Amino acid sequence: MLISELFYSVQGEGELTGVPSVFIRTSGCNLRCSWCDTPYASWEPEGDQHTIDAVIARVKTYPIAKHIVLTGGEPMIAKDIRVLASELRDMGYHITIETAATIAPESIACDLVSMSPKLLNSAPDSVKHGPWRKKHEATRWQPDVIQTWLDNGYNYQFKFVISHIADIEEMQQMVKSLDREIPNSKILLMPEGITQEAIKSRGLWLSEQCKKFGYRYANRLHIELYGNKRGT
Repeated sequence: MLISELFYSVQGEGELTGVPSVFIRTSGCNLRCSWCDTPYASWEPEGDQHTIDAVIARVKTYPIAKHIVLTGGEPMIAKDIRVLASELRDMGYHITIETAATIAPESIACDLVSMSPKLLNSAPDSVKHGPWRKKHEATRWQPDVIQTWLDNGYNYQFKFVISHIADIEEMQQMVKSLDREIPNSKILLMPEGITQEAIKSRGLWLSEQCKKFGYRYANRLHIELYGNKRGT
């Protein structure tokens, strides 16, 4: 499987923020978000081919870690991702999968699925990236897939990237259309940005919206600690 990077850090986003975790970032994505902060795993996929045994050997070099994060790109399209997840879970690791939720689970081993459906704010430029915009818009929202994740009993969180206040109404309509009981506490709103300044600027009004509706505010701890760089 093509691996962009594998590193040990603390989880920077979501319900497990701050938990020491090994991140396995697969390379390749079926979307092309305009604000993507890991273009080396999506827009221009790069990395090295690894066997599952080689990945597991690397994981074992971090003996303190009990949590694994499968991320990307889009990890659910990675070759043998289900085999890798199963073997890691059998070894006793807690498995988080960070996904845009466009691919069905098909019984993948997972302790927490972090679903991040993409809003209109993610669409690439129609002039510079016309073909990709068309594909992105046709792919980014797959309610049937999300319903499958939910109906199969996976522990979950929703993580939405918010650029503008109008995004919240769009997000609310998307969640409502799922026709499932989604507690507001399972919805995390994260300010779009790759600098502390941008995150704080959006975070000030976004946190007020979280207070208004009962959503959870999701910071980006890794940006605060390390800045926007690989391996963090």
